[in-house]
Amino acid sequence: MNIGIDARFYGPIGKGLGRYTTELIHSLESLDSEHDYTIFLRRENFDEYVPKNPRFRKVLADFRWYSFEEQVFFPRLLLREKCDVVHFPHFNVPIGYRKPFVVTVHDLILLRFPTLRATTLGPLLYWCKFLAYRFVIRNALVRSRKVITVSEYTKRDILDRYSLDGEKIVVTPEAAHSFCFCFSNSRKEAFFDRLKLVKERHTEESRDILYPYALYVGNAYPHKNLEALIDAFQDFPDRNARLVLVGRDDYFYRRLSEYARSKGVPVTFAGTVSDEELDTLYRYARVSVFPSRYEGFGLPPLEAMAKGSPVLAASAAAFPEVLGEAARFFDPERPGALRTELLSLWNDESSRTELRLRGYRRAAMFSWETMGQSTLDVYRNILCNISKKLLPGGSSIAKKNFSHIRLRKISKNSFLRSP
Repeated sequence: MNIGIDARFYGPIGKGLGRYTTELIHSLESLDSEHDYTIFLRRENFDEYVPKNPRFRKVLADFRWYSFEEQVFFPRLLLREKCDVVHFPHFNVPIGYRKPFVVTVHDLILLRFPTLRATTLGPLLYWCKFLAYRFVIRNALVRSRKVITVSEYTKRDILDRYSLDGEKIVVTPEAAHSFCFCFSNSRKEAFFDRLKLVKERHTEESRDILYPYALYVGNAYPHKNLEALIDAFQDFPDRNARLVLVGRDDYFYRRLSEYARSKGVPVTFAGTVSDEELDTLYRYARVSVFPSRYEGFGLPPLEAMAKGSPVLAASAAAFPEVLGEAARFFDPERPGALRTELLSLWNDESSRTELRLRGYRRAAMFSWETMGQSTLDVYRNILCNISKKLLPGGSSIAKKNFSHIRLRKISKNSFLRSP
């Protein structure tokens, strides 16, 4: 059987979706020697993926996301490659594709927070695009053989809005790697120098002293609530405190930069950083802050925990489910709540130490391998049903060949393993 994976989001170009797609493929390569896989990539990430399993091969599918060619030409390529089932790791399933497929829906953010502040388009074009989004995601949810989500929260969100059988939705939480990339001292010093975070330069026998800083990692879309984070740092009592924001320089970050200037808050916009640089920022941050009003999972705070950074997060959406008791929470709808909790945690070293220890334990409870195995179970279940229909004379042969395959019923805690 041939399983296709739409990996056009593979790697850093896909941001959060890219991390999910990358980790899924890597897990499947180590888990599955039974099926063939066709990995569809764009030109810009085609060379980045190098198959490590002989049953995996890559095919160029250089169709831009949410485009006309994606809807018209991508289905033709999928049919030509004769995929028995295709996994789309995002809702943008071509409407004309009628073969069996699985779709991953990470969140319903565009339905929950439709706003012109989240786009650079004009009002007419934005609302036309919004209506198209509603149609495409409904099409994906209704016609898919299975829907994969990354949290129980997103599953409930889908069921609240769409008339689907709950058994159709499978929850496969994401994870964070616990290992840290290590910088040499000279590279670390150069990196912090570039961000202007070095407070004092010491001798070769002792390390540099850094300004204490709070860290945010992610994009600057309106629901991320970063204006509230800027406000929390206005007239901050600790005059040495710094705020560092990591995310690709775009229209939304430039707009946020203007807001920070209007408030007189100095902010370090780090832009896009490497994995080594990000691990270094997590490691030395006094606290990592995630004020978002809506997240389908919330991978960056879990990554912060895995790297030893105490986490302060909004008590919204999937954050409480994912982070548990390993984070400090605040109500994002209550004015001043973020600043109050930030100041409390900023000045309490014992609380930060406790959160670091809890964070390590919490992050260790999630596994990319477990996510990959559960996704593979979904594929096997669908392929088993396809084989039963294809084999002449009924399902006895299929039952014999696939008797070892069972799609496990997934509960809320089935992806959590003891550290």
